[in-house]
Amino acid sequence: MPPKRKQAAGSSTPAKKARATPKAYQLAAPLPEGTILADIFKRQWKVGKAVGSGGFGLLYSATSADNTLDGTAKDYVVKIEPHGNGPLFCELAFYQRVAKPDMIDQWKSKHKIKVLGVPKFIAMGSSEKNGTKYRFMIMERFGEDLQKKFERNGKRFPTEAVYRLGLRMLDALEYIHSKEYVHADIKASNMLEGFKDTDQVYLVDYGLAFKFSCDGKHKEYKEDPRKAHDGTIEFTSRDAHVGAAPSRRGDIEILGYCLLQWLCGRLPWESNLENKDFVRDQKLKYMEDIPSLMKACFPKGEAPAAIAKYLQYVSKLDYAETPDYDHLRKLMKDGLKKCGAGINGKLNLGLPLSPKKGRKRESDNVSDTPSPKKKAKKTAVKSPKHRVTPAKTPVKSPRRTPAAKSPAAVKSPRGSASKAKSPGTSSPRHTPTAKKKVSKQVRKTVTKSSIATQTSPGLKGLRKSRQSR
Repeated sequence: MPPKRKQAAGSSTPAKKARATPKAYQLAAPLPEGTILADIFKRQWKVGKAVGSGGFGLLYSATSADNTLDGTAKDYVVKIEPHGNGPLFCELAFYQRVAKPDMIDQWKSKHKIKVLGVPKFIAMGSSEKNGTKYRFMIMERFGEDLQKKFERNGKRFPTEAVYRLGLRMLDALEYIHSKEYVHADIKASNMLEGFKDTDQVYLVDYGLAFKFSCDGKHKEYKEDPRKAHDGTIEFTSRDAHVGAAPSRRGDIEILGYCLLQWLCGRLPWESNLENKDFVRDQKLKYMEDIPSLMKACFPKGEAPAAIAKYLQYVSKLDYAETPDYDHLRKLMKDGLKKCGAGINGKLNLGLPLSPKKGRKRESDNVSDTPSPKKKAKKTAVKSPKHRVTPAKTPVKSPRRTPAAKSPAAVKSPRGSASKAKSPGTSSPRHTPTAKKKVSKQVRKTVTKSSIATQTSPGLKGLRKSRQSR
């Protein structure tokens, strides 16, 4: 049994700190490039360059040293951790029981989906170097985590992308839950893009994965203060805040908080994450009043109905109840339809730039249609053109010429002023004297549009003079 399990069983203070702070676990000493590792299937793997760290272990690129598997150093990574650490032990147990390639392929075929966001188990083994024993796991290689993209986007994702992420994660969670496991630490930093296909997203890091059922019997709900607040504080479930064992309800709730943050940018309790009891109380309060939560997250705009309904469903879900994944997926699809987007579109996690200001939009519903205010502005700009255009027709009409010569029109103060200001009130063909006074240079520059514009005030004066008669 790994040390983590032994510490968790006790009630001493050090055990509690070890569970709450990942820094209590040691990282493996760096391995030189070219190191050969042998897995439990006697296959050899050649360690490449370091590519980062994940969870509690170091990550290196890897390739099959004996050509027993197809692929290059770009296709695999090896995760290495000291043998005494617990998280990788839990992760390996999960992969062996849940993520075998044939199991995932059968699920995809049965549910008619092309991609499932759960990494496949490749290989595992142990190695010893300089007197220290290590545990390692060979994994598929993935791309960038979504947290980096989220921060680059100003801590927002487009509405369409959020709904599509919700669909992908619900598929992954349904599969994991069907194997009687829960993830318990869902967040953007644990979601990775595909290395070759960045439109696919995979849920990784199963160091906190928990088997919620044994022999078909769900774990009993029992609060344990020693285990309170496990997981990532801003997203962890209400059950985890009181020390209850992780459940399917908890996974669905955690995903809901992620979806909400991706849309609004900041959860109401993020102002005081150091106070874990405050975070717990805020979640308990808001999950009993979803409209209030939506108002707190979207104070200046309309809250997405799909997310509100999602969280309302979670608030009524029982601890041991099987979630209705089809219903939750339908909510995501309804949200996409409201955005006018297709269900099978690309993720497109980058926020579109505003064409006028050249910067990212700040609205919550990035993909929604323009607001009524914007439409009203466009109409107001076009309206003067519609008032000017009809003025061209009366100018060309012969019926307007006698009206311009009528005594009533001459006596009207406004009409006479208009005629004085606008020599184009009557058509040039009917006023030969006006033609002589206008210079040749002016006649060349006057266009039909300018004549129409000049005559419109005169026409207003003529209409008023007729009314006075």
